[in-house]
Amino acid sequence: MTTAAPPALFDRTLLRRRRDRSAGILAEHNFLAQRAFDDMSDRIASIMRDFDRAAVLGGGPGLTTAATDDLLQDKVNWWCRSDLSPSVAATLDRPALALDEEQLPFASESLDLVLAPWGLHWTNDLPGVLVQINHALKPDGFFACALPGGSTLTELRQCLMAAESELTGGAAARVSPLAGTFDMAALLQRAGFAMPVADVDRITVRYDNIFALMADLRGMGETSVLTDRPRNPAARVLFVRAGQIYAERFADPDGRIRATFEIVHAAGWAPHPDQPKPKRPGSATHRLADALGVQEKSLGEKAGR
Repeated sequence: MTTAAPPALFDRTLLRRRRDRSAGILAEHNFLAQRAFDDMSDRIASIMRDFDRAAVLGGGPGLTTAATDDLLQDKVNWWCRSDLSPSVAATLDRPALALDEEQLPFASESLDLVLAPWGLHWTNDLPGVLVQINHALKPDGFFACALPGGSTLTELRQCLMAAESELTGGAAARVSPLAGTFDMAALLQRAGFAMPVADVDRITVRYDNIFALMADLRGMGETSVLTDRPRNPAARVLFVRAGQIYAERFADPDGRIRATFEIVHAAGWAPHPDQPKPKRPGSATHRLADALGVQEKSLGEKAGR
């Protein structure tokens, strides 16, 4: 029986071309990936072990500061970088591969650490990619990723939809669907990772206007590559009207507009027999009431029955 491939939500050929085009300026606009990688580095620092071989998937140039570079040098014996775009890969400061995250080239159990600071949100089969990463990790290897969450660019979504509905009577999908915190924790568990965790980092960035925001998104290589995107370029009047709505709804007193970015962090471990295991229900040897120093009451007593 043949399993049907998941639908191609994203045009990854177009994504590669756009990242190729932004390769020369990506470092100037890469603040989200840099922030995500800083957070990942802090997490790596808290792990009481070193890693022999590591791979960093995506993220683009300019991720490491002197502090994060020193940290990785201390904690990781050897590591490489990668990007979907050959032009971006050529700008990276480590041994780098141009690869497709949907078809990872790593051998089974060949890595101790995989970090994906940005880019997995553009994969058509995220669960399948996570399974591949799990297979590439040695037992007890660690994986951490960051990707934009569901509240990212909520203001832009609302304003584009309102403007297009007003001008044409309908609205096309112009901003990609994004994962949430609980989605990522569940996906890691589904992919076979042990002890999956997820949390959110929310930031607000201010811009002079909607066109400055969109220029930043183009510089990041983060404009929409939805397969079902409208094929005809949107008329400028749409963005002018969206900009007016944006300024009416989401501007600060100084006239600058706010843009929300939500970074979902998720992490997990490749399974290993020595990892902590959850205890089976009913196996506790001490009462919770004793630990809390309170008197235990039955549900009937609480309800006054």
